[in-house]
Amino acid sequence: MPAFIGPVQIFNVNGGVAHIGDTVVISPKTNTKTTSGAGSNSVGAIVFAATLASANNTLDTNLIDQPTIGNN
Repeated sequence: MPAFIGPVQIFNVNGGVAHIGDTVVISPKTNTKTTSGAGSNSVGAIVFAATLASANNTLDTNLIDQPTIGNN
C-alpha cells in the first residue's frame, strides 16, 4: 500500500538513513571498522586521559562483518 505524505524538508543526513514511505529493504552502502586505544577517540575542548599504558590487542575472527557488495 503506498504511503501518502505531506511536504518534507530534510536539511542534513550524516551517517544515517532517511526513510520516507514504503521500503522493502534498506541496505548500507559503505561500512567501516575502527579499533583504537584508551582515550584516543575523545572529543572536546579540553581532554585529559590519564592512562599509564594503552595497548590495543584486536583479534577479529569475522571475515565479513556487513557485506555491502551489490548495494547500489
